[in-house]
Amino acid sequence: MISGLYQGQDGDSRLELRVDVDGARPTGRVSGDLFTVSGATTSYAGSFLVDAPTVRSEGGQTRIEGAGRFTFDTEARDVGVVIAGGSGSATVGGRAYEVAFASPHFRSVLLEQDSVVGAVPFVSYHTGSLPGPAGSPPRELTVPAAYAEAGIELRLAEPGVVPVDGSGADLVWDDAELHHAMTRHFSAYGDAPAWRVWLLVASKHARGLRGIMFDYQDAHQRQGAAVFHDAVQGTTPEARRAQLRTYVHEVGHAFNLLHSWEKHLATPPRPLGPEGGFGDLSWMNYTYTYQPGGEPAYWAAFPFRFTDAELVHLRHAFYRDVAMGAHAFGVGAAEAEPFEQPVEDHSGLRLELRAKESYALGEPVVVELKLSHAGEPRGTHGHLHPDSGFTRVSITRPDGGTVLYRPMLRQCVDATPQVRLDDGNPAMYRSAYIGHGRDGHYFQQPGEYHVRARYVAADGSLVVSPALLVRVGRPAEPDDHRVAELMLGEEQGQLFSLLGSDSPALSSGNRALDEVIGRYGAHPLAVYARLVKGLNAEREFKDLVPGEGLRVRPPDPKQGIEHLTHVVRGAGVDNITLNLVMRRLARAEARQGDLGRANAVLDRMVATFAAKGVNPIVMGQIRRQAELTKAALGAEAS
Repeated sequence: MISGLYQGQDGDSRLELRVDVDGARPTGRVSGDLFTVSGATTSYAGSFLVDAPTVRSEGGQTRIEGAGRFTFDTEARDVGVVIAGGSGSATVGGRAYEVAFASPHFRSVLLEQDSVVGAVPFVSYHTGSLPGPAGSPPRELTVPAAYAEAGIELRLAEPGVVPVDGSGADLVWDDAELHHAMTRHFSAYGDAPAWRVWLLVASKHARGLRGIMFDYQDAHQRQGAAVFHDAVQGTTPEARRAQLRTYVHEVGHAFNLLHSWEKHLATPPRPLGPEGGFGDLSWMNYTYTYQPGGEPAYWAAFPFRFTDAELVHLRHAFYRDVAMGAHAFGVGAAEAEPFEQPVEDHSGLRLELRAKESYALGEPVVVELKLSHAGEPRGTHGHLHPDSGFTRVSITRPDGGTVLYRPMLRQCVDATPQVRLDDGNPAMYRSAYIGHGRDGHYFQQPGEYHVRARYVAADGSLVVSPALLVRVGRPAEPDDHRVAELMLGEEQGQLFSLLGSDSPALSSGNRALDEVIGRYGAHPLAVYARLVKGLNAEREFKDLVPGEGLRVRPPDPKQGIEHLTHVVRGAGVDNITLNLVMRRLARAEARQGDLGRANAVLDRMVATFAAKGVNPIVMGQIRRQAELTKAALGAEAS
């Protein structure tokens, strides 16, 4: 066996060579990364990959030859490798290197795992504990062992336990707190590519997620992920099996692996596996979306390994496409083609987009998604929001270019609410802020935009909405120009995505929103600044301080009431957002000790939507929501 990592140097050029032609699951490839050494510094220079080399063994040595694909321009595209007895030579890009065997692993990554007090990290699962596929050997798998089988070494840093400062903390994490925790933790590493990833084992996510890769919004992504103990806890074989899959899945995103059904959205696109990717037996698929047969069929056939294509990516993808902190998740540009309606559609589902007739420049663009049944009752999953990954939104700009909305944080919705759409429940609705994502602001210029959405149903059907026309007007007055500038900053966009944050990394964005409220409080767009500031003030905020533990900033109901009352009395926010605001305003009133005022807010919520002429079925849901919220606030008060 000769496969593994080799290292060599020629003058100022250093080579890391990956030979993958024998051993466990060989891909039949040779790849490598080149670095330039200057004094005491080393800089990345480029990568290459030979997809189908010829391999000949004779006289105790193995000769490997083939034409390579390079990330840089070179006329010398032929790559030659000769290996004998753990050493040899390599010719790459016209330079010759003497190489020596360095590791049986193709890549090595440092995994630093911290857990919040009360969240018990996963240890291991024996794959023979439950029935599985024939031919998959039973073995004890940890997260590092699962990656070792793919040829990747995960080196574990000393695990840390994060203490909690303050009693009564709910330990429910939201996206803003995770984003803040990441910026505080990774400040020691700096904004640069590095083979290391941070995994936070927290207690519970606000939306009940099992895991999330939350480092998704800047130039150095894929360095931070989280797993939520409350959603995967347990000591039964079923629970430990699910924990293993969740941990491996989230770390897989850090290596730039997309979900199985999303690989065609990468740049460049990757081919989908069977059933549009839903038939992949992979760590990166969801168990419940597996086709055919769903979760039982997945576990009956899953061999606890990555697919062949994912193996190629992990072992041989170009350095910047896989190293944490290098290329963005999905790799770079989001240019796309507008979604087109299927030639035939027998899904029985209908998708629609709704929005305001026009937006001011700088106004957060929010669309409402409606999924309904078209005739016979239909069952599907409830993941309609674009942040879940099952719904994609394309935005065609006034200049004719089209981009995909890509959320600032990607949720891994590793469990599914099953929804039946029928005459008693004809549609489900979601509100989505699509004005800003990981590519920045999408509606930065006046003009007409065409927005389409595509929903992946439970059976894999692609349901495409008609195009929605979104008009963004030109500023008419000097105040309009200044407010638009204050609203369109990058940090302000992140604050709208996160619904507020205490993070010092977003302090200039918070100052800009404060200026909108303080100087331009009567402007129509000030309601959105108040929305963000009010929602953030009304909740507690967790601050993960390196070396000190977890501090919890308590809610500020007084400030929350001040801002959210303006939002309720004003105009501009959509119905679904208004519903959220009124429930959070009621919670703030209850936390101030006035349960009567809290109940009055919820009664006003019901009356407000009744006056809007909301359809009777949705109106019934709003009434039930108000009663449940009253009961929950009453229980908290007692």
